[in-house]
Amino acid sequence: MTSVVSRLQPLSGNRWFIFLFIALLGAACSPKLKPVAVRPVTKEPERPAEKPQPVKENKPVAPKTSTIALLLPFGLDRLAPGASYSSSSLHEADIAVGYYQGFKLALDSLTGKGYNYKLMVYDTRGDKAQSHSLANNPAIRASDMVVGPVFPDDIKAFTGNFTSMRQPVVSPLSPASPAAYKNQQVITMVPPLEYHAWAAAKYIKENINPEKIFVLRSGFNEENEYLIPLKKAIDSLGKKHIKIITLTVIHGQLSSLIPQFSTNGTNVFIIPATDQHFLTITLRSLDSLHNLYPVTVFGHPNWVNFSFLKAELLQRLDTYITSSDRINYKAENIIAFMRRYREAYHTEATAFAIKGFDEGLYLGRQLSEGNLKNLAQTEYSGLHNDFKFEKKAGLGWINTHVSVYKYANFELKKVE
Repeated sequence: MTSVVSRLQPLSGNRWFIFLFIALLGAACSPKLKPVAVRPVTKEPERPAEKPQPVKENKPVAPKTSTIALLLPFGLDRLAPGASYSSSSLHEADIAVGYYQGFKLALDSLTGKGYNYKLMVYDTRGDKAQSHSLANNPAIRASDMVVGPVFPDDIKAFTGNFTSMRQPVVSPLSPASPAAYKNQQVITMVPPLEYHAWAAAKYIKENINPEKIFVLRSGFNEENEYLIPLKKAIDSLGKKHIKIITLTVIHGQLSSLIPQFSTNGTNVFIIPATDQHFLTITLRSLDSLHNLYPVTVFGHPNWVNFSFLKAELLQRLDTYITSSDRINYKAENIIAFMRRYREAYHTEATAFAIKGFDEGLYLGRQLSEGNLKNLAQTEYSGLHNDFKFEKKAGLGWINTHVSVYKYANFELKKVE
């Protein structure tokens, strides 16, 4: 199957030439002034008139052109006769289109400020083999920065075949740990789960400082991705003075824990589960106890996406959730962006378009100013999240900024 590559021309890349042409044209049309020789009044020998020195014209310096390769899962091969999009591939294409348009809008903004870019867009098709193949593309290898692929397996396939890279490869949307890539050139834009665990542990220690914490498990192994770094953080921050009590809850039964509950101090519950059935029953059991025992719940970051979790219940349980990409659609800067995006593309901006804009604005500026090798010196407050990077040996740059939110007035409010 033939690779489908979509290339974009440089963004305002030749504008410097227009300025240069105008400058030269103006110089050519300006009047030439000849020096006038004046004889001295005295009888001293006349000196030969000095030859006029040629006037050096200050030519405008052409702005540096930064080349960016953008690798996204458009799935254009599914437009071929006889092919079609599945619901999954169509969702991937929506992600790609939204992110691309937001990213390009950011580069257009930077171009208006004097920066210059050449943006090349490639279709990964959401396929590991295609991502692996793109790593051999000479144009991508010659670019200054690669943004994408999007999915962890595709990033792994790409970077695994791109071992001699000199330029950074950006993981734009995945919170997967960069440990799987084993490549120090990777820039992870979305904080991995372990940073959510540390943010929750830090807030618990600094603002509640309980003697014990109750961990309610569903029994699924994937919960360890959150629990292992959480326990490590609590032990580190609390100097092992905070006792962690873990219970695998069956059918919402919490009776074995009741003797250890406090009627005066706050009972902190950490629930790393994401299973709907488990959460529905377990949270209902906690709700039946909250009138007798003060309850505070810290939930998994994915809870923000679950419509089955009702704000009234979560507010009664004094629930906190960490998030790295919460968008306040009532904020003035978001409203302004949505208006600008609508004018540019005649459609509404998705969350992926907002992320594309934030990341394009941040990465584009850092690339043009030569700061990609030291991202720690530049923090950024964006529309959907802040960027605060740390360099990890063998893992590259990782955005570590995670915010803590609490349910109040039946919606999530940022507390830290």
